[in-house]
Amino acid sequence: MKAAPWETSTRDGFVRVRGASENNLRGVDVDCPRDAVVAFTGVSGSGKSSLAFGTIYAEAQRRYLESVAPYARRLIQQGNTPHVQAITGLPPAVALQQRRGTPSVRSTVGTLTTLSNSLRMLYSRAGTYPADAAGRLESDAFSPNTAAGACPRCHGLGVARDVTEATLVPDPSLTIREGAIAAWPGAWQGKNLRDVVSELGHDIDVPWRELPEETRSWLLFTEEQPVVQVTPQRDRVAKPYKGRFWSAKSYVMHTLHDSQSQQMRDRVLPFMDSGPCGLCGGSGLRPEALAVTFGGLTIAETNALPLEDLAAHLEPAATLEHPTAAHRSSSSGEGTEVSVTISRDLVQRLAVLVDLGLGYLSLSRATPTLSPGEMQRLRIATQLRSGLFGVVYVLDEPSAGLHPADVEPLLAVLEALKDAGNTVFVVEHNMDVVRRSDWIVDVGPAAGEGGGTIVYSGPADGLADVPASVTAPFLARTAPATTEEGEPREPAGWLRLEGIHRHNLRGLDADFPVGVLTAVTGVSGSGKSTLVGKVLAEAVGAHVRDETPSDVEADDDPPGAATVVGRVRGLEDIDRLVSVDQRPIGRTPRSNLATYTGLFDAVRKAFAATPEAKAKGFGAGRFSFNVQGGRCETCQGEGFVSVELLFLPGSYGPCPVCHGARYNEETLTVTLRGRTIADVLGMTVDDAALFFADLPGVARSLATLREVGLGYLRLGQPATELSGGEAQRIKLATELQRARRGHTLYLLDEPTTGLHPADVVLLLAQLRKLVEAGNTVIVVEHTMAVVAAADWVIDLGPGGGSAGGSIVATGTPQDVAALRSGTSVTARYLAAHLEGRPVA
Repeated sequence: MKAAPWETSTRDGFVRVRGASENNLRGVDVDCPRDAVVAFTGVSGSGKSSLAFGTIYAEAQRRYLESVAPYARRLIQQGNTPHVQAITGLPPAVALQQRRGTPSVRSTVGTLTTLSNSLRMLYSRAGTYPADAAGRLESDAFSPNTAAGACPRCHGLGVARDVTEATLVPDPSLTIREGAIAAWPGAWQGKNLRDVVSELGHDIDVPWRELPEETRSWLLFTEEQPVVQVTPQRDRVAKPYKGRFWSAKSYVMHTLHDSQSQQMRDRVLPFMDSGPCGLCGGSGLRPEALAVTFGGLTIAETNALPLEDLAAHLEPAATLEHPTAAHRSSSSGEGTEVSVTISRDLVQRLAVLVDLGLGYLSLSRATPTLSPGEMQRLRIATQLRSGLFGVVYVLDEPSAGLHPADVEPLLAVLEALKDAGNTVFVVEHNMDVVRRSDWIVDVGPAAGEGGGTIVYSGPADGLADVPASVTAPFLARTAPATTEEGEPREPAGWLRLEGIHRHNLRGLDADFPVGVLTAVTGVSGSGKSTLVGKVLAEAVGAHVRDETPSDVEADDDPPGAATVVGRVRGLEDIDRLVSVDQRPIGRTPRSNLATYTGLFDAVRKAFAATPEAKAKGFGAGRFSFNVQGGRCETCQGEGFVSVELLFLPGSYGPCPVCHGARYNEETLTVTLRGRTIADVLGMTVDDAALFFADLPGVARSLATLREVGLGYLRLGQPATELSGGEAQRIKLATELQRARRGHTLYLLDEPTTGLHPADVVLLLAQLRKLVEAGNTVIVVEHTMAVVAAADWVIDLGPGGGSAGGSIVATGTPQDVAALRSGTSVTARYLAAHLEGRPVA
């Protein structure tokens, strides 16, 4: 039997950690082999990320930064020094953590992978220019993100926005008094504005279409008006209008460009007519750049190709055997050495992305539309081409968002990183990845205070002999079944969408059963998130918008994206829509678990009801860290302050006055059964459940959080410290504790992200509760345990991108599993799960 690399090394082949005490780690000692794939696993909150990222990677970063000049360190974002006694044998480290796409639509697959840089250079140096071209363009001229390349009309966005009379006045039969100018805000539609318009000489009581064209144009499109002196009208003296009059267009454009409120900007968007820019055709590039071609295509057309088609398009140039010398004076550089060199590099880099199952993406695809799994694979592919040697790659759930079929190429890439002379540490819950690892570090056995110890560290096949491991039964496929006994539930009705057109959904018809749990599956890029998170959410959202305006999340597609649905049936069965996705529950540390769920309101009232608080005249507001009075004014209730250090980067430390408590001394004199309000925020959900057992409202909220596996979180845990999976479960728990009304449709986007298989069992129990209460639950999911537990399955495919967008299988889990020999990729993985065996 071949010896493992760490066994044959002439050096000590291990990274040895001693006394790690980061977060809930209890003085952990552990040895991890180098030149191997090491999986860190354990239930959510067990401490595996604290070990892999908070300790090992953080220490590697600290050591690297010590070698950087003090002045340069100020330019680098640094983390805290990890709480660990010693780490030996630690190489330099690179971390790839789960993050959602950047919010900027200017960031694309091409910019993220830097492939756009090479492609722009190809067009600049080797493109075919028109005969009347003044000369070759620099590479920046082929980028819509630069002044040299951006279209002068749309400024590089590719989208032209304007307002028309039809968008500003959707119903011309109404009068101004009746609100014909719908773009004006509600407050402007009141008596004062009507009087102003009337006093300016315009009739507000005739239908809009009967007003003179000059009047309509003035009210809608005139520029902002200065102070107007009004003359007497209608046998009465009108008071002069003092101020500035805003036309409907001025108001819409001002709100869109200058308002700091996303809600206000979203309100005016429907009054704008958006479409591809007529000058650049939606590419965002100026005409001079679009006049250059390579292989007969403009750079905009090349950017729009799927990556696998782009590789095929460049292949002839990359494999040319006898290139000519480059001549900058020539109108074409195709067939030159420069053309061959750049094309060959592009083809090689594209091959890695295609092998990772991302061939359906295009370079022009905006990163906000990518899933976390797609983003992770793009970063991994970039690292694979970097050629680094002897480093530790620390990866955060690289399989997140991946269909089981997509995990196979991922495993091949992890092996390639190892074979290149590197060490790969993965924090993982996917048992297929864990099984294929060389070494397992199982952290636990439970979460929070019940975790923080090393249950097992050794070769993968040894974990089965550890009774204390929660992971072992799932790794060995001997864990109890997560499906309910009995037949799947019968639908109470059907929600049907016909003629769907969006992204790769082309004329699709989709039927969703009502009153059951439905899993929508398919390989990455097959169209499932578009179908559920975009099309279905928008169709139902438009139906229930008046009842639940806050339940539908803002769309993150690029401007101009549109959905076409021919017909929707069955909406009468839905009274309410709740979209539970992985977006953060807050963007600042002031938003936390207690405030988001609403339980903190009841806690503050409980403190205000104590005899001490009543004697001091403290109301519930006194116990909020967001308002003056009770909070510490030194840190403004944040608990920490910024510390400026000479020759070192700015850092954060506990507030010197409240020492992280967030409140002033007088507020902290009030206690509830011996605990201050700061003590309560420091409690875990599990501890708080015992402390507030006699407070029904709080106890119910805490019980629900525990039921979804979040008992290890602190009540004051900042929103910025929560993973996407944790944020999604907090949203779900918040919804579960509410008094439900009517029939609700719940849409969940990969709710098992970040969950250990043991936590998936808890999540499924909560989803069943929602269905048993008469609601409909639809989940986009890759985890076969959830798919097997569903009542109905809709599988999209057969591939991703242009090869997807079709429903290839539908029915009960057993029905879909029986189609394993068909076009459904999911079917054979679902069949293997139901039969408790590896995939053949």
